[in-house]
Amino acid sequence: MMGDLGVEEELSCEDGSKQYVMVQKDRRIICRAQCLHPPANMPAVWNITDIVRQEKMDFLSELSRCLLCRAPENSRQEKEWGEFLGFLQKHKRVATGKHECFQFFILPPKEGSGFSCTFACYREREKPSEGPVGKASGSTSYVIEDACSPSNEEAVVGAQTCDLSAKASGRPEKTNQHNLSLEGNYVRADPSYLKTLGHTHSGWIFGAIAEFVDNSRDAKATKLEISIDMIFSKAVGREIPMLCIIDDGCGMNHQEMLQMVSFGHRQPDADDTNRIGRFGIGFKTGAMKLGKDALVLTQTTNSRSIAFLSQTLNEGKDNLEIPIVSYYRNGQFMELDKQNETLFKHNLKAIKEFSPFDKYFIGQKVGLFSKDGTGTHIYIWNLDEWGSNYCLQWESGIAGGSSFHQGDILIRSRRVRARPGQMTQMVPLDYSLRSYLEVIFLEPRIKIYVQGSQVKCRPLSRSLNKTVVENGTIMGKSVQLTLGCSQLEWEEANCGMFLYWHGRLIEAYKRVGIMMHNVDKGRGVIGVIDVTNLMADDNGHVWVHNNKQGFQDCEVYAELEKWLGEKSDKYLDEHVDKVELKAGSAGSGVYKPDNEWVQCDKCRKWRMLSHGFNSKTLPLQWFCYMKPFNGKCEIPEQEVEPGVITISSRRLGYSSTEDSEEIKRKLSIQAAGTPKKMGENISGQTTEDNPAKDSSQRCKRLRRSCRKS
Repeated sequence: MMGDLGVEEELSCEDGSKQYVMVQKDRRIICRAQCLHPPANMPAVWNITDIVRQEKMDFLSELSRCLLCRAPENSRQEKEWGEFLGFLQKHKRVATGKHECFQFFILPPKEGSGFSCTFACYREREKPSEGPVGKASGSTSYVIEDACSPSNEEAVVGAQTCDLSAKASGRPEKTNQHNLSLEGNYVRADPSYLKTLGHTHSGWIFGAIAEFVDNSRDAKATKLEISIDMIFSKAVGREIPMLCIIDDGCGMNHQEMLQMVSFGHRQPDADDTNRIGRFGIGFKTGAMKLGKDALVLTQTTNSRSIAFLSQTLNEGKDNLEIPIVSYYRNGQFMELDKQNETLFKHNLKAIKEFSPFDKYFIGQKVGLFSKDGTGTHIYIWNLDEWGSNYCLQWESGIAGGSSFHQGDILIRSRRVRARPGQMTQMVPLDYSLRSYLEVIFLEPRIKIYVQGSQVKCRPLSRSLNKTVVENGTIMGKSVQLTLGCSQLEWEEANCGMFLYWHGRLIEAYKRVGIMMHNVDKGRGVIGVIDVTNLMADDNGHVWVHNNKQGFQDCEVYAELEKWLGEKSDKYLDEHVDKVELKAGSAGSGVYKPDNEWVQCDKCRKWRMLSHGFNSKTLPLQWFCYMKPFNGKCEIPEQEVEPGVITISSRRLGYSSTEDSEEIKRKLSIQAAGTPKKMGENISGQTTEDNPAKDSSQRCKRLRRSCRKS
């Protein structure tokens, strides 16, 4: 590539033509170098923008050539120049740059020669390219080094390259090796940015795991397994924990894998109610919160891809590197893509060097896919730490044990999230992954396993007592709220609203109305509402945080809070008994759900149990043909029916003219001695037989009660 002459011979042939140029990398001066035999229009500053693998630059032999010779400026520049040429020589790289009418390529020095000088090739550009700026911008948000091979328009991730010209099939297109356009603008990011990404879920680590659950549901997975296993790490010479997230969804092809590791992508114009993922950062933020290193293994019917997002691999580097390897089906086998075989082999070597995955371990994980199986595996290690231990704590269940011996993944701190009016520390949803996944979806369909045992999902709206459905309109959009009482939440002193967006839980135990100001008011009362349509404007913008753990402070959210407060206060006034319940007492069954439900393990439909049937007698795996349903999976689900309503006394602070008139009407009716039993008042308490006297006494008691309140 350098010609037949050596460096010494080239220097001896000097004819006096020379020029000094300033060589820069990332706007930082490397040194001031002397250039022998320069072109007439050569710029005074050479700004290096790309560092490309040498084997991809075979066209350089056809270009003009000059000789760069380092000028003795000072010791710092001499050191910088030597390190720069040493890097090129060691890794067989070519530094490239461009000017308005000039392109240059600095070659690595020959083996055995010093680092004082080296060859450079150049060519003149007739005119600036008129191609669109950011040619690969659709997928290059994650491109950290703008080291793009001009021969095939590849985006370079550090020293690794990933083809971004793939079509929908995911297979990179073959490009012209002499298309030397370098017009794309590329994004840079320091490896420390990976730590910054993890801060998105710094408030609650389960929010990071929820990102992977969302992706599995969007991939139409029917089964999701989450576990922490011990694996041997050759880097530290001992076993370390690894978080494994495995689903049987549709998988990702090469192009979709590139999009997943990219730092965001263009948001869709319309809000798809069937998809949770929207912002394009979930995988990165979730993985980097949970651990320092993550490997993704995904398979479609026609391809298989591996991606490695690693802080360990990029430690000490100036730019981020994300190796990706893709295979494509050839008959019954998956073979390495021939068009990028050299590149992919290099990436695979980096994965084996900086991860616990050797070829046998990768083969073992690939074997988890069936012959024509699809899905995605995510493995995360070097987990986030808590002092001398890990933030997550895992427990393995007992095989064949009862529901009290199931495995779980816990947050070590057991800390309860802060909420207005929250006093109890018994909120398992905040620190138990199993409890969180029980209610994460409004309509649970996917089978989820934690530490090997299946999570028994709880559709909250179907597990309440005294169920009431409230319909309303907020800023022109209809909403529906389901309110009811839960014995479990009463015993744990919890209450509040569960807000779902796209069928996924965003906020839990949100206290509204009087719940926020009275610690025990509303105890055990739960509200369930889906705000998907409400939290989106006509332009497709959504008012949910990108970590999907809260909503933005906006007008529609303020109106929602107000409406929820009014409805919950009304429910407390009308439908909640004054009788105090005690855990384990004879009256603890008063908040038994209006209807008990069971989910079929095959069709994932919910079936209502017959009245009086003991749900505890059901097996762990239940199907539609079993008792007491004795039906088929094809039968549609039953509709939720509201339970019995019991009227209770009124609180001060809730005012409604209509309800006040209703109370007066009932009192006057009872005073006249009609429909109601003479010995029963509005609260169900017995009184004297004299209706007029009874009415007068009730009015006096009501006034005294109001004054005391």
